[in-house]
Amino acid sequence: MATYISLINFTDQGIRNVKQSIERAKAATQAAEKLGIRVKDIYWTLGQYDAVLIADAPNDEAITAWALGTGSLGNVRTQTMRAFSAEETNRILAKTP
Repeated sequence: MATYISLINFTDQGIRNVKQSIERAKAATQAAEKLGIRVKDIYWTLGQYDAVLIADAPNDEAITAWALGTGSLGNVRTQTMRAFSAEETNRILAKTP
């Protein structure tokens, strides 16, 4: 499983309904599980992003499907990045010329 970090911002609709954000996060987690994704943590944050989600997914296609499906509901926009552990990075660096 690959690890992904999603930076999340509320849309205008999402901030108007901010009191429902915990319930929406639960629904997003359930939708992720159906795609084989394990949501490890969700944090609501201060600053440039409103929340951060950390998940393990079987592949890029699964996490992309989840992000598109979640975004299509109109409450959030996501920016998702593949994350590498120190062990994974060591394996990658060992392959460099």
